[in-house]
Amino acid sequence: SEHMDRTRADHIGMLATAMNSLALCDALEQLGADVRVQTAIEMRQIAEPYIRNRAIRHFEKGRIVIFGCGTGSPFFSTDTAAALRSVEINADALLKATNVDGIFDKDPNKYADAVKYDDVTFQEVITKDLKVMDSTAFSLCKDNDMPIIVFNLNEPDNILRVVNGEKIGTTVKNQ
Repeated sequence: SEHMDRTRADHIGMLATAMNSLALCDALEQLGADVRVQTAIEMRQIAEPYIRNRAIRHFEKGRIVIFGCGTGSPFFSTDTAAALRSVEINADALLKATNVDGIFDKDPNKYADAVKYDDVTFQEVITKDLKVMDSTAFSLCKDNDMPIIVFNLNEPDNILRVVNGEKIGTTVKNQ
């Protein structure tokens, strides 16, 4: 077949996230934020390499850290990278911005009677086969007691609202 090698395709995707990270960094800096980009693939001319302790130091100094290039390994999604980094830095929660307002019993874009969950346990997500993120990312959060908050990115204020602790979207946690 004439398909690109999976490993190479994943590397290209990781490089795309590096470009997005730099663009986000620039936008945040223009708003006056102190920001650092760390990448899982070394590109020292444009970003710091990902080093956990250095990331934590940046947080202690009040900086924003943007993690680019996923995990640096093929076959792992950006969701898995987000789960890994959130666990590594002892984040309060993993925030998953998506195109719907949380987790539903079925696709709300296809079914008008879809029911939204405000809170759901990891076990309920598994039992009810709800779609949150890929199984590797999900397991990493479940096993490390990392809450996941799924919310709608299309509402302009939602990132600010969720970071400020406002209850929006759906929260997944162990109990």
